[in-house]
Amino acid sequence: MLTISVPATSANLGPGFDSIGLALDLQLTLTVVAPSATWQVSHPFGAAVPTDATNLIVKTALTLAPDLPPQHLKVQSAIPLARGLGSSSTAIVAGLALANALMPEPVATVELLQLSTQLEGHPDNVAPAILGGLVVATAVHQQVQAVQLPTPTWFASVYVPNEPLLTVASRAALPTDLAYTQAITGSSVANTLVAALAMKNWSLALQLLEADQFHEQYRAQLVPALAIVRQTAHALGIVGTYLSGAGPTIVTLGQRADLVRLQQQLQQNATLTGQYYLLPIDATGVKINKF
Repeated sequence: MLTISVPATSANLGPGFDSIGLALDLQLTLTVVAPSATWQVSHPFGAAVPTDATNLIVKTALTLAPDLPPQHLKVQSAIPLARGLGSSSTAIVAGLALANALMPEPVATVELLQLSTQLEGHPDNVAPAILGGLVVATAVHQQVQAVQLPTPTWFASVYVPNEPLLTVASRAALPTDLAYTQAITGSSVANTLVAALAMKNWSLALQLLEADQFHEQYRAQLVPALAIVRQTAHALGIVGTYLSGAGPTIVTLGQRADLVRLQQQLQQNATLTGQYYLLPIDATGVKINKF
């Protein structure tokens, strides 16, 4: 039997727009049950998610290995769909890992990064899902470059609103142009954030997570809970809150005890009716087990 586990990811870490991602220990698990005459995908997501060869996992696997024999697959996932925790990226990575595990000659990790980025559109979710931990990535001249930074000792307080926010709507809220001075400020903040993360200056990094100039201020009206969570955290002396991916999930990074206090406070707010998670960082990335 073959099982594949892919972690959720939180991207757009503050000013790290479309470039910085973090793997979190909330997993999608794919099990190969048995060979089948046709592709079958058993899952708990309802009729909106296909159960045949049009399922994203299968389509992705066939992109890498078009002649892959059909299988009966079972998918389990605790990752909320369309909430900014990389649910589509986990499906893409799971499909590539499936093909790679069943192919007679598997491809290298760098090729998986390249193909997954082409399919997803940018690398900030797929790179940490594959590599684990904290990853800074970009695509230059159609080549993906991904750098793993030291894995922080943080936990993540994750608040997931009940209402989905489609990426297309979240992207539509962004401006088509930025003023030159604002772009310089945003770039300098992002550069300093990466330097702080690389040097393990965690306190500075947490402050800079809240200094984004590229996307959060434009998306804030779509996610009113962002201001509530951030203000509640500040009242407790906690910094490090940001909008995860395209939203609407909100993440606060920090020490576990501080985040427990934060969640206790947030749960007293009657307007915050969504789901709460307290998650460690997944330092491993995609995992493949054959037994």
